[in-house]
Amino acid sequence: MPLSRQRRFVTPGPEETLEALAARALPEEPLEAALERVRGWNLHIFGMRQPRGLLLGSDVVFVEPPLA
Repeated sequence: MPLSRQRRFVTPGPEETLEALAARALPEEPLEAALERVRGWNLHIFGMRQPRGLLLGSDVVFVEPPLA
């Protein structure tokens, strides 16, 4: 049985900021648009974490919308 397609994701590098991750993961997008996409696709990270936008090395950060 073939494996199903999985949603693309990245993990943050050491000390990587949200801005740096968005620029690395979505280089074709303007930075502000990339930031909004990453935030919108990763509510599990940005909804309740304090301080907002703090990335941990163990985070799975989705870089595309949910698959249909």
